[in-house]
Amino acid sequence: MDCSRSIVHRVVMAVVSDDHNAEVGEAAVREIVAGVGLLGGAAGLEDLAVELASKVAELVERIATEQGLAAVDLADILFLE
Repeated sequence: MDCSRSIVHRVVMAVVSDDHNAEVGEAAVREIVAGVGLLGGAAGLEDLAVELASKVAELVERIATEQGLAAVDLADILFLE
């Protein structure tokens, strides 16, 4: 899924590239996701979601290992509402 990885990279970069204006990053993400939906339909959006979730999980596991925590515990902390 090289295409999905490339799009996931673009999505993440849109969010983190401008620390001072979250609205700009969010608008860029919405534009990218809308384009995926137009070109790939539901299957494209599913691929994007799976790839993004996989990358987040890899990062959570890496950080959890470095911090001596279980990945599920770190994920719980990360996604507290």
